[in-house]
Amino acid sequence: MTSTSHFENDEARDQFLATPRLAVLLSNRQEGTPMGVPVWFDWDGQVVQMFAGDYTSKIRRLRRDPKASVLVTNRIDEAERWVAFDGVVSISDTGGFELAERLAPRYWDLEDPARRKMFEFWRSARDAFCLLTLAPTRIRTGG
Repeated sequence: MTSTSHFENDEARDQFLATPRLAVLLSNRQEGTPMGVPVWFDWDGQVVQMFAGDYTSKIRRLRRDPKASVLVTNRIDEAERWVAFDGVVSISDTGGFELAERLAPRYWDLEDPARRKMFEFWRSARDAFCLLTLAPTRIRTGG
């Protein structure tokens, strides 16, 4: 894996990534143009994991062409910084809901009745979630 960094070190980068933020998953349409969608993510220092419904367009795109980038940026109230992971996404039919369950309290207030209702709907359809894993071949940063 190659890495370029605008962070002081990997620990500073990983701390940035541990703060709740959306990522943009960029994959390729059939004609080759990129398509970006927001996703929840988890970075463990080795791989980026995401989840998606197995019926979604992003899963169809990644099954056809698994090359992708995941871009994580600063919040509006922060200095400009970003991390991009480039590589190939593997798709597993198991583990997607478990990741969603682990990430939900990070991204949502589950005391909110609307969020809780959506999460319970996800739980009822747990077998429809895929786990997406990107082991980066390159990590780029900026800011």
